[in-house]
Amino acid sequence: MKTDLIQDQKKRCPWCLKDEQYVHYHDEEWGEVCHDDSTLFEFLLLETFQAGLSWHTILKKRENFRSAFDQFDV
Repeated sequence: MKTDLIQDQKKRCPWCLKDEQYVHYHDEEWGEVCHDDSTLFEFLLLETFQAGLSWHTILKKRENFRSAFDQFDV
């Protein structure tokens, strides 16, 4: 996996190189402006549950949170 990341020549922060899910978050979501209420609500809840845990752990459990919170449908 890390070999593939090196070969694609994208510049990434070192913190995101743990796995593909984290790389996807880094490349597609992190630092992007968002105006979608459902997505903002999702991140609000994920940030709340993140207290004391790593963001990587929360992202790995993201699908479980989506199920528990009705796909973050406000």
